[in-house]
Order: sequence, then structure tokens, then C-alpha cells
Amino acid sequence: MNNPFIKLYKSKISTALFLLVLLLFTGVVGFKIISDFSWTDALYMTVITITTVGFGEVHPLDPEAKLFTIFLILTSVIIVGYALKVITEYIISKNVISELKHKKMQKKIDALSNHIVICGFGRNGQQAAKKLRTHNRPFVVVESNKETIDKYQNEDILFVYGNANDDEVLTAAGIERAECLISALPSDTDNVFVVLSARQMNKTARIISRASNESSYSKLKFAGANNVILPDKIGGDHMASLVVVPDLLEFIDNLSIVGNNTINIEEIAVQKLYDTSSIKTIQDLDLRKKTGCNVIGYKDELGNYTINPEANKKLVPNSKVIVLGRPEQIQKLNSIYNIDIK
Repeated sequence: MNNPFIKLYKSKISTALFLLVLLLFTGVVGFKIISDFSWTDALYMTVITITTVGFGEVHPLDPEAKLFTIFLILTSVIIVGYALKVITEYIISKNVISELKHKKMQKKIDALSNHIVICGFGRNGQQAAKKLRTHNRPFVVVESNKETIDKYQNEDILFVYGNANDDEVLTAAGIERAECLISALPSDTDNVFVVLSARQMNKTARIISRASNESSYSKLKFAGANNVILPDKIGGDHMASLVVVPDLLEFIDNLSIVGNNTINIEEIAVQKLYDTSSIKTIQDLDLRKKTGCNVIGYKDELGNYTINPEANKKLVPNSKVIVLGRPEQIQKLNSIYNIDIK
């Protein structure tokens, strides 16, 4: 934690430890020189004097040794008291700062709406978060491993600490206001419980769940998941495709990469392209001429897809078009129609 207050207290703790070591050293050397104690007896006398436990003296003390003991007691009261004060303040301040940081993060989460809730920040969860950040989509991560949260908390990621199976944790993540939930927990059983809870708390949210076993697919769909992803199956298909059609797969992979010389693909609601009170066709919009983007797909109001739609395809309300183009062409489309590309 790179907090200046914590750094200050750590510096004070170092000073307190140095003073304690110096006090111990002074006491041992003092008793050795003044009373000619053995090193063991000198250490013993120093420890019982500093800690004020009240044990008896090793040997009777002469006036000089008594004066030195009085000095050692008074000095130890000050130094030990200072050390205890610093350590106590450090523990309290660390807890207070952690609590304030938690409240600040929760306040940001409470202000979100139409965001994405990611349950689990393992490999799949981290990859989902990376993709969402690329597209500037707000999201909240629910994670039960405190070490994982501490590791990534400086990356401006909003975390909710707790078990995603707990309704209160999902509520803290804003599931009622969320547009989508991604359940990327390693256990299929946990994913089923999360999907069930999330669907009960938000009837309209889109729920996407990870599954390790194909047998869990139907259970997750029955629980309320809109989409179930089998990472192992997808990975196997991907590797096999690299053998069968490597060039085609490489081209498809590039569709989702944002860069200066790569292709990009986006899905846009037709309401953002024109006033749907008067129905237009793809040809009427002429996106190719205006922006350089090509319309390669169409999703009607019922959710049915048409690949490579005809130019006379009518763009009805609540439908979407899938456009293909380089990043600068997508940006031009954004600027012309004032679209917030997601």
C-alpha cells in the first residue's frame, strides 16, 4: 500500500525499534562495566529492568549500579511507551485507511448502472475484465481471495470482497442495476448457485457463465444463464482450427484486436444510426461510402441473425447491425453518428 501515512508510521516503527535495541545494548554494557556482571547476568538484569517484571537482582547493587538502574527504568518507560504508541497507531490507522478505501470503492459501485458484474478473478475473469476495459465498459469484480484483491487493487478495478454465492455480496456489486453478469468461478456448482441467485435478483440481466463439464451446460441454462461457455472445448476447437484453416482463424482472431493496422468489428443498434420512425435500408444508410465500414451482419428485433444481409434489408426498430472496419473507420462511424461504441 503506497499510502504516505503508512510510510510515515513505518518510519516511526523503525525509529522505535532502533531505540529499543539501543536501550538493550546500553543496559547490557552498563551492567557489565559498572557491576562487572557476566554477559548473561547483564542481559538478564537489563531485560527484567526494562520490562519491570519485578524479579530479584542477580547480585546486590552498589550505589553506582542503583543509579544506573534508575536511569535505565526511566528511559525504558519512555522508549517502550513510545514504541507501543507507534505500533498501536499504525494498526489502527491501517484499519481506518482500509475501511475508508472500502467505503470509497463502494460509493463508486453504488453510482454504477448498466454495468457488468464479474464473479471470480481467475484466468477467465481477468481476460473478461481486460476485454471490457478495452471497450471502456464499467464493471465490478466479486472476489473471495483477499490476496488477489490486494494484488490488483492499484489498477483502478472495483472489487467487492466476498463469496459470490452470498446475495448480500451480489447486492453490494449492484446486481439489481447490472446489465450483465459473468460467472467465471472455477467450480460449476458455484456457478450454478451464482446464476440462480443473480437471475432471482435481476430478471432482465444477461447472464454468462463458465462451465468446466459439458454435463453442467443444461443445469446452468435451466438456472437462468443466457450463455454458457466451455473454455476447454473452445480451446480445443481453436487449436484444431489452427491446423485445418490456420490463415482463416488468424484473420478471425484479428477481428477482435484493436490496433492501428488491424480490423475491428462492432455491433450497433439501428436507433443510433437514424430516426427509426421512418424505416430505412442498409443501402439508404450507405455506411461504406460515408465511413468505410461494411455491414456484415444483421440482428432483427427477435434476435435472429442474418449474415451478409442484402442492401435492401430494412433496418427495423430494436434491431442491430454488425459492421466491419479498421479502427479509424469505426472511429469515423462513431464521430458521424455520435455513437458511444461499446
